[in-house]
Amino acid sequence: MADAMNRLNRIPGLLPGLTFLTILVCWELSTRLLTIPSFLLPAPSRIAEGFDAVTASRWLAHVWATLRVALLGFITAIAVSLPLAILLTRSRLVSTGIYPLLVVIQSTPIVAVAPIIIVTMGSGDVSRVLITFLISFFPLVVSMTTGLKATPEELIELSHSLKAPLLREFSQIRIPFAIPYIFSGLKISVTLSVIGAVVAEFVAAEQGIGYFIQFSTSLFKIPEAWAGLGILVVMSLTLFQIIAQIQRRLFPWSLPREGK
Repeated sequence: MADAMNRLNRIPGLLPGLTFLTILVCWELSTRLLTIPSFLLPAPSRIAEGFDAVTASRWLAHVWATLRVALLGFITAIAVSLPLAILLTRSRLVSTGIYPLLVVIQSTPIVAVAPIIIVTMGSGDVSRVLITFLISFFPLVVSMTTGLKATPEELIELSHSLKAPLLREFSQIRIPFAIPYIFSGLKISVTLSVIGAVVAEFVAAEQGIGYFIQFSTSLFKIPEAWAGLGILVVMSLTLFQIIAQIQRRLFPWSLPREGK
């Protein structure tokens, strides 16, 4: 039995795939045997029918609308988080003054703030990107700052003794040590960016998967709404895997060793 499990573990994705397939089969059978109405919990077969009920061009338009906002918010979060993390690492005054404000921003429910942002900035992409940014940037700031501060002090003292410039200290010492932390934050942030885009679409949008789900549920087209939810899951997993592959290809040394 143990040997069989070890052989299964050697095949990437086999066990998660079997688990997912088992869940789908149990889901399908339970909805049919218990005669659960589709407006409460549609069977996977009904969800597939809901997916087919929408044309490919409509799906692509909604997917692109959500993906565009999610990526713009994610890229903005990276552009803001890295210099801010450097400032938080370099200056105790900045860390003391700004970090509590970041915690306050993160503690504020963005769902409650989103309508205010929409009213203030309009219902265009700018407001939706801002909402996505506010949801996704905090994990990046925390992970980057933690990674930059995790550099061994003896290396920092050595760079100071050699009178290395600040740019070289960060580019050749601190940032390489922070790579595992940075990618951990990127993986969290990229999935949160999809959530942020959907939240923004719930508030004000005319396209996007979030808008499609809200519109479908208002018409009680629950299988189509579940199909939209499935697309969101695939989108988040795909973006997560892209970040993971970038780390694996460009920074393989930053990955944890197998067996640990």
